[in-house]
Formats: sequence, C-alpha cells, structure tokens
Amino acid sequence: QVQLVESGGGLVQAGGSLTLSCAASGMISSINSMGWYRQAPGTQRELVADITSGGNSNYADSVKGRFTISRDNAKKMVYLQMKSLKPEDTAVYYCYADLRTTWAARVSSYWGQGTQVTVSS
Repeated sequence: QVQLVESGGGLVQAGGSLTLSCAASGMISSINSMGWYRQAPGTQRELVADITSGGNSNYADSVKGRFTISRDNAKKMVYLQMKSLKPEDTAVYYCYADLRTTWAARVSSYWGQGTQVTVSS
C-alpha cells in the first residue's frame, strides 16, 4: 500500500507565505515525478508545479517567481514554498507522485488527500 500525506496548509493574509509538505510512504520501489496540483471551488484541478527525480522543475505561469518546489529523494518528500500569496491562490492543494511499487513494474500516479490553503485579502 502507498500513502501520500500533505501538511502545512492553513489561513494566511495576502502577501504572506506558507510551505506545504508531502510525504510518500509504503511499498515504494522508485519515484519519478512529484508535484502539486490545486483546485478551487467550481474550477478544474490545475498543475501548480512538478519536479523530476533529477531536480528539474516546472511551474504554472501564475506562480512563477512566487512558488518554489523541492524534494528530498531519501525521505520521499516534496515541498512547495509559497510566497507573496494572493487570494486567487486559495484552493485545495493536492500532492501527487508518479511511482513504481514493489509489486508492480509499471509507474502509476498516487495522490494525497489534499490540504486547504486560504489567502485572505
């Protein structure tokens, strides 16, 4: 079994900062990409940022220059440092990992349960 557990969400004023963390655990053989999506009420889930096992990262245009994604491969964790937060960043943030388990050869995507980020104006 595999679990992804997010932490670090909360309420912050506009201009503030938050750091999200996500820990992957279970019968994991290897992890390829990890990243973060978000979903605001009435909208589709959108990619915020992702990062490969080699450290190459990709960001949505709306967060470039404000958010930084990083990962610790040894700890199987991914982080999202969010600065200069705006009310439009308010959403549920979901962690994901494309990984291979110890019982299957193919790579599959696993998701966390989501953590709420609310930015007040």
